[in-house]
Amino acid sequence: MKSNMNRKMKSKRIFFSLLSTLFFAACGGNAPDKAAQTNPFGSNMLKDPDLVEMRYPATVAENTADTFFGQVIPDPYRWLEEGKNERVSDWVGAQSRLANYYLKAIPLRKVIEKRMRQLWDFERVSAPFKEGDYYYYYHNTGMQNQSVLRQLKTLSDAPKTFIDPNKLSEDGTVALQGVYFSPDGKHAAYMTSAGGSDWRTAQVMDVETGKLLSDKLEWIRYSGLSWYKDGFYYSRYPKPAEGVDIYTVKAEFHEVYYHKIGTPQAEDQLVYADRQNKDYMLGVSVTEDEKFLLLSVSESTSGNALYYQRLDQPDSGFEPIVTDFAADYSYLDNTDDKFVIYTNDQAPNYRLIEIDLKTPQRAKWRNVIAQDPKRVLEGINIVGQYYVAQYIHNACNQLELYSHAGKFVSKVALPDTIGNVTELAGDKKSTELFYGFTSFTYPNAIFKFDLASQKSTLWKMPKVDFNPDDYETKQVFYPSKDGTKVPMFICHKKGLKLDGSNPTLLYGYGGFNISILPSFSIERIPFIENGGVYVVANIRGGGEFGAKWHDGGRLLNKQNVFDDFIAAAEYLIAAQYTSKSKLAIEGRSNGGLLVGACLTQRPDLFKVAVPIVGVLDMLRYQKFGVGEAWAYDYGLSSDSAQFANLIKYSPLHNVRKNNYPATLVMTAEFDDRVVPAHSFKFGAALQTNQASKHPILLRIDRKAGHGAGKPTEKSIEEATDKLSFILFNLGLK
Repeated sequence: MKSNMNRKMKSKRIFFSLLSTLFFAACGGNAPDKAAQTNPFGSNMLKDPDLVEMRYPATVAENTADTFFGQVIPDPYRWLEEGKNERVSDWVGAQSRLANYYLKAIPLRKVIEKRMRQLWDFERVSAPFKEGDYYYYYHNTGMQNQSVLRQLKTLSDAPKTFIDPNKLSEDGTVALQGVYFSPDGKHAAYMTSAGGSDWRTAQVMDVETGKLLSDKLEWIRYSGLSWYKDGFYYSRYPKPAEGVDIYTVKAEFHEVYYHKIGTPQAEDQLVYADRQNKDYMLGVSVTEDEKFLLLSVSESTSGNALYYQRLDQPDSGFEPIVTDFAADYSYLDNTDDKFVIYTNDQAPNYRLIEIDLKTPQRAKWRNVIAQDPKRVLEGINIVGQYYVAQYIHNACNQLELYSHAGKFVSKVALPDTIGNVTELAGDKKSTELFYGFTSFTYPNAIFKFDLASQKSTLWKMPKVDFNPDDYETKQVFYPSKDGTKVPMFICHKKGLKLDGSNPTLLYGYGGFNISILPSFSIERIPFIENGGVYVVANIRGGGEFGAKWHDGGRLLNKQNVFDDFIAAAEYLIAAQYTSKSKLAIEGRSNGGLLVGACLTQRPDLFKVAVPIVGVLDMLRYQKFGVGEAWAYDYGLSSDSAQFANLIKYSPLHNVRKNNYPATLVMTAEFDDRVVPAHSFKFGAALQTNQASKHPILLRIDRKAGHGAGKPTEKSIEEATDKLSFILFNLGLK
């Protein structure tokens, strides 16, 4: 998972790339509760996890149901969807007190928290990028809740603070969510979010003085800002009606506006709106030569239409380049009417093409960099006179340089073959490329690549309190249920004995064309330090092997995702890395669905399960927030064939009386991407149907959302609670 502080290279890719990240985020952090001091358990409290007597809060089961194609589907906990309801608040409070008491009473917790804080306290920086006359980079001294954007004239100068989001709130829950500089570098528009919400507020500051202007824009969601003349374009939703819960309201009627600096938002010019398709999502970008305004229209997380408008002819409207949603199209560059586009059109592994607006027909498109049949072109950027191509090969990154004619020039040597390029920084004027590199035991380091000498030098290397030389990572390919070979990374201490006794944490995602590449995470270190085995399975549904891999794990093929993950667990047990009594599984968001489906399909296979901010009600997910956009991967219950598929694996609808693993269901109060009701209803169903003494807990984070912008303190609390729960229930004394 790429760090929140990392800044992707300034690229002209527009809106569909935002959609592809709608799921990819972290979550967590439970607030203390004074009312939790009463012991809700029996006398064996937390000495032996298998002897704890769980006393769950009462959850009313109502006679609520839906009928799908003649089939009545009960939904007894639908009342938990009413987020502002007083009885929901009471229920949430009771669940929080139970979870808080249990987690804080785990004997290992204090030791784990102490080690977690030691590890977390290290300096980290992003790659520097230049805007106007200055360089900028994100910096965290170690325990700051939010990373600070720093400014410097040259890379050898002492930096000064440019924007410090830690000053925007007392508890660090207001986060910086993007900074957009005017072409001359004199103004910076930046967006913030509060409490982890996807809602954004934009403000504008003078770069030289650091003073805020009067501009303040609200109700921005899933949008960047693109400067033009004395203002910028952006996308927003209409202001929700009074009394409406802004965290659960369905996202409808995205609109494009132009804002002129110094004017109130009410005077912003409406540029584009589609009143016929309320679920379409819109993004705009101005080309670097300021001749064109590009409009991207999406109806789901994959595929977009692309239009353009000549900015010297604002009344001419938008002209089409592509009008269907069959593939992804992302603008990279242009020379007059010749556009360079990154796409997977007729290229499952992606390619770079040129489209001449004078002859935009597909037959006239020209390859600049053709599709590589063995690797996925994950992304491409322009630095100096080169295209910098970022490939995925066997779930690891490779970097290569190409001329603007599309001719291969050279490879960029990375520190290791198992790893992940986390960020790229540079532009057409650059003589050097900055990139970040990480792996499971290699903290994100920043390198400088000189375009003239074609050599890399280390710019910044984090100093973390552990020795990576004590650990090893290997990649294996194991067979899934249908024989498909699936890659998997296994990380552990050197000299590990394969005797089936090792505590093991298996992580997966499997959706939305998102690739899970090797990455460093502080929270895993105490686990592998204590003899744990950390495993990532690159299951179908992701983008590790292009569109075919994605398609193999979506819609009617979704069961392949769960089969791949279950097969990974069975491989680890057969190879004697671990056993059923020592195996934990974890997943976030779409990965929470993965964990929920696997624990209901194979409760016998795992000892611990942690679904985090998961999509767990597959029949109603589309009714909240931006959920409708996920239909490309999931399908909709309003379609008979898709309903028949969804009901087979929907975690909520497959809970039966059974011996379920110890389960920590994690969600957050202000999660407006995957609303907490998913976790509430699933947790309630599990508690009601748990036939063993294994705990089913609901950890509900206050003043937090789906994960983006989470302050350091909350991240530590989340990581400590999660790891304590896992290790305690795996029997670590």
